[in-house]
Amino acid sequence: MTKHHAVELVPCDPRWPQAFQRIRGKLLTLLPQALAIDHIGSTSIPGMMAKPLIDLDIVLPGLEHIEDATRVLLADGYEPRGNRYDDDVWAFLSRGSVPAERVYLCPSGNGTHRNRLAFRDYLIAHPQAAADYVALKRRLAVEFRMDGDRYTAHKREFVDTIVARALTGDG
Repeated sequence: MTKHHAVELVPCDPRWPQAFQRIRGKLLTLLPQALAIDHIGSTSIPGMMAKPLIDLDIVLPGLEHIEDATRVLLADGYEPRGNRYDDDVWAFLSRGSVPAERVYLCPSGNGTHRNRLAFRDYLIAHPQAAADYVALKRRLAVEFRMDGDRYTAHKREFVDTIVARALTGDG
């Protein structure tokens, strides 16, 4: 039986950027081979309503670094969540940290990572698009309150549209 948690959206917390910096520092100590550690997801967008979870992409020099980085994260108490998006992105969730942390390992040049940065930066630069995203998230959080997978899946079309705009310079 699958355990479902309610989709919880909270107003932007002004402490999220500091939490990201603290987590980033810890991860850089654990994974000094990281080329970049980027704050992604809704908590990275000023003023954005979000799930109280700091999402981070850790960019590694290549696929050959994923296994060692995985061992380090597991030893530090992160739970593995598998290879996501069929794009060599490995997810991990923190155990008991506040705010919660979702960490993704990505090889350099990864398309999912590129798209996440494009989406984040577009919403930061385009307040109306960010407001539209908040409205969509609110509606979906009510509609799929106990189904986070469907909540996420139903955001896909909006996200894909924004990423396409961002990558083509449209907007």
